[in-house]
Amino acid sequence: MPRGYPVTLIVDGRPCLVVGGGRVAARKAAGLLESGARVRVVAERVGPEVRALPVDWDERPYRRGEVAGYWLVMTATDSTEVNRAVAADADDAGVLVNAADDPAGCSFYLPAVARQGPITVAVSTDGHSPALAGWLRDRLAEAGLGPEYAVLAGLLAERRDEIRASGRSTDSADWRSALDSDMLDLIRNGRLDQARERIQGCLS
Repeated sequence: MPRGYPVTLIVDGRPCLVVGGGRVAARKAAGLLESGARVRVVAERVGPEVRALPVDWDERPYRRGEVAGYWLVMTATDSTEVNRAVAADADDAGVLVNAADDPAGCSFYLPAVARQGPITVAVSTDGHSPALAGWLRDRLAEAGLGPEYAVLAGLLAERRDEIRASGRSTDSADWRSALDSDMLDLIRNGRLDQARERIQGCLS
């Protein structure tokens, strides 16, 4: 199985297609919606989980070639034949595709994801074992991805914007020294002003 190239796709405002109308399709559609995508679902039967989502949906069979109007497509039907037809169409049209339970038919894999504000922790097994990816994701999240990390990300973003506004390169800043300081403890104790000062001191 080929090794994946890790990226974070920006789907905000982009048209995305989910082929399938069950719980798996609903989960995939919900993930796209969370990232701001415009989602249409096509399935011979659209279940209640999909109908409850703010998506456009058509209760009909998939039509060969219709993926060409989308930026990204996901398949989640019970039919291997349909899933493979969609994947083949997407490949021909140059559209990114994730085919449920068919790693060979994918142009990208879906990692198991944990989010904390702007922070995303994603675990992928390159399609070998989604269950293992989810298990590892949960262990990493439980190990300490608390709300203080989202606050830290916000403070670092503030300082990054300040450095850019001054005309300096953010690449030359010693971010690691700032992160290795006691900023997280200051944030956990509600001492945000001191944490901000610590960042400025490390990145002056």
